[in-house]
Amino acid sequence: MRHNKKFNHLGRTASHRKAMLANMAISLIMHKRITTTVAKAKALKKYVEPLITRSKEDTTNNRRVVFSYLQNKFAIKELFGTVAPKVGDRPGGYTRIIKLGSRQGDAADIAFIELVDFDEAMAKAPKAAKKTRRGGKKATAEVAEAPAAAEAPAAEAAAE
Repeated sequence: MRHNKKFNHLGRTASHRKAMLANMAISLIMHKRITTTVAKAKALKKYVEPLITRSKEDTTNNRRVVFSYLQNKFAIKELFGTVAPKVGDRPGGYTRIIKLGSRQGDAADIAFIELVDFDEAMAKAPKAAKKTRRGGKKATAEVAEAPAAAEAPAAEAAAE
């Protein structure tokens, strides 16, 4: 039975797991998005979110605590310098896991984990209008007429 076994051991010894999560956290901070298995992404989320919370207050003690986990001064600089100001007003949920499907070699579930505020594609993409099943033909007819109406004044201006 699994009583009081709270976290996923990922089939590794404690030292290997600690080193792997630290390396993955450094990669996530430096690159803002990494691709890995779903289980590792979930474990990394629990590992890195408290570190990001610590980075919101830039004190010597917080830097030392985070450095004890990551052991990489460039990642600490990036975390406290670039990441922390962007997530300063966010109360939590700094990472997002998006599932990608299965890996071809061993059929492992693959996902990418990313820092939420650094995803430019999601931030810039306009929200599409909600599609409904009713009146679909009417909506497409209006869309077809709109470009034709916009082309007419342009053609008149070119003729003059």
